[in-house]
Amino acid sequence: MTELGPVAWPPAPIRTERLVLREPEAWDRAAFIELFASPEVGTYIGGPRARDELERAVPEVPGRRPGLFVIDLDGAMIGIVTLDRRDAERPGHIRPDAGEAELGYMFLPEAWGRGYAAEACAAALDWFAETLPSEPVVLCTQTANDRSMRLAAMLGFTEVEQFEEFGAEQWFGVWSSVTPSG
Repeated sequence: MTELGPVAWPPAPIRTERLVLREPEAWDRAAFIELFASPEVGTYIGGPRARDELERAVPEVPGRRPGLFVIDLDGAMIGIVTLDRRDAERPGHIRPDAGEAELGYMFLPEAWGRGYAAEACAAALDWFAETLPSEPVVLCTQTANDRSMRLAAMLGFTEVEQFEEFGAEQWFGVWSSVTPSG
């Protein structure tokens, strides 16, 4: 994935009713390891990574890069939301030159089912629409991932196509901010 381009990073923390979207900090390291080692989280993204491998590989301040927001609930990381450029080599594009912004998200299992993903992703999409007006955002998820499919619909993504990738059927959709907030 490549960076978002001419976007000033990091933005000021984004506050919602219950959450803060912010840059990663050193105290988030344990939650990053838990997130990527979780069998539940890894179900639709190729499986969990080995905890000992993560302990060695995850830097002191994990994930600090343009396009990655930590989702903070009451001072603790419960997940991440990412906005990255979709790799041109992958299937699923809406532009002939590829490089669309792609929304990604991962939440710790204890945060599931409480609406945090919808709240955090909506806030990230609003920020993106204000930062890069009229630029579409794409999302790709396995069709078997019911929760992610419901979230895509709730956020207003519309299906572009379905295809096979990573040995599973994928759903590919697009979101467009018709009238950016502001």
